[in-house]
Amino acid sequence: MTKQIASVKLKKQYDMFIDGKFVPAVSSEYFSTINPATGEKLADVAKGGVADVDLAVKAAQAAFPVWAETSAVVRAAILCGIADAMEANIDVLATIETLDNGKPKGEAIGDISDAIDQFRYFAGCLRASEGSYIPYNKDTFSILIKEPIGVVGQIVPWNFPLNIGSWKLAPALAAGNCIVFKPSSYTSISILAFAEMIKELLPAGVLNIVTGPGDTCGESLICHPGIQKIGFTGSTSIGRRIGAVAGEKIIPATLELGGKSAHIIFPDCQRERALISSCVGILFNSGQVCCAGSRLYVHEDIYDLFIVELKKKFEAVKVGNGLDPETKMGPVINAYQMNKILGYIETGKKEGAHLITGGHRLSGPEYDDGFFIAPTLFADVTNDMTIAREEIFGPVLCVLKFSNEEEVIRLANDSNYGLGGGVWTQDINRALRVAKAVRAGTMWVNEYGPTPSGSAFGGYKDSGYNREVNRQAFEHYVQTKNIYINMNEEPDGSY
Repeated sequence: MTKQIASVKLKKQYDMFIDGKFVPAVSSEYFSTINPATGEKLADVAKGGVADVDLAVKAAQAAFPVWAETSAVVRAAILCGIADAMEANIDVLATIETLDNGKPKGEAIGDISDAIDQFRYFAGCLRASEGSYIPYNKDTFSILIKEPIGVVGQIVPWNFPLNIGSWKLAPALAAGNCIVFKPSSYTSISILAFAEMIKELLPAGVLNIVTGPGDTCGESLICHPGIQKIGFTGSTSIGRRIGAVAGEKIIPATLELGGKSAHIIFPDCQRERALISSCVGILFNSGQVCCAGSRLYVHEDIYDLFIVELKKKFEAVKVGNGLDPETKMGPVINAYQMNKILGYIETGKKEGAHLITGGHRLSGPEYDDGFFIAPTLFADVTNDMTIAREEIFGPVLCVLKFSNEEEVIRLANDSNYGLGGGVWTQDINRALRVAKAVRAGTMWVNEYGPTPSGSAFGGYKDSGYNREVNRQAFEHYVQTKNIYINMNEEPDGSY
């Protein structure tokens, strides 16, 4: 373990990245970030606030005229250069992500591989972007052109710092915008390391990173009058606040929020694959995934057997430090999140759900200083229980029983959320019927969870609006200008 950890030497102190330089907070204050697997301090990070956000916005405003006029060819080449820099440093970035977030390093490598592809994908979208020609008669026509919005504020959560960061950064940069980016205060190190790796590629002020707590740094970012669009991934409650601010300011917002996704298993599924996918759908990243398959609907004909086999798989999962290559599930992010999850588990038991396995904090020399929860499986869950309705955001799977297609569609849609979902069946007609009927932004068929470039990710209902990972995201970061042209050289004659 020590040899693996020593492969990356973290700095003792990380400053913000503003106008192409690393700078301390105006207040000179710092906060500590910790390793959730060990409880040990990793580093001090600059604690930004209103003044720092203002400096970052002004830097972005100054850079915008030049970046907006930079040719598509050059911008696309820069995005590909960013991808190349990340690829050359993928092991370093993945190790930092594991130290800061706790996820297994193999998962972190997958996350960053996807992030790399986002920059290459949106470089391609930029080169393929075209305007429109609209003829009215022989003398008059319109041309429609796409222009960047301006300075955008972007806020990302702690569960996928660089991956979700790329969902925001790549389309915004491709479109010609300048950015003020705020990572979670729990996981700020990897994006600052990223900035160090790519700072020579971007003109100063195009990308600015402010670090600090959400109630000061984040709030001042969304409220700043110089911010002309907001991109946010996080909780629905904060999403409501951001949506309200955006509405008041009359600026666009992209909101990717919470979820309580329905994962549906029919009797004709490929059972071993469905079992593995059911585990991955809730245990990947310790269940800290907005589209986690946290409501597992299993048909009554196979329900009992499925529970038995799930129990075996849950209990076989190696939980531990993400730098251990044998680890399949790491800790949750911090003590607050751990206690919140444990509280939901107690609520589930009190409301009558049957705890099959897990349901406790892990103890022992490997676990005592970290925030580890055993993979937790509940059976006999009903749709009205708290654990079936609220987003737990942890490794807790609720298994519900259903009898037929119509019933499971009704149950799946009986939720305030609509981010993701899945269906397992070898009947393609049934798969399409269910996938179309469930009110969610993504429905996986005989699979659960991948979001490759181009797949369009986003939610219905309380899970937010607009799409990411797809060229639609590029469209969210541009505005359309209509130029109307009259080539008639003769006078109108009306007056």
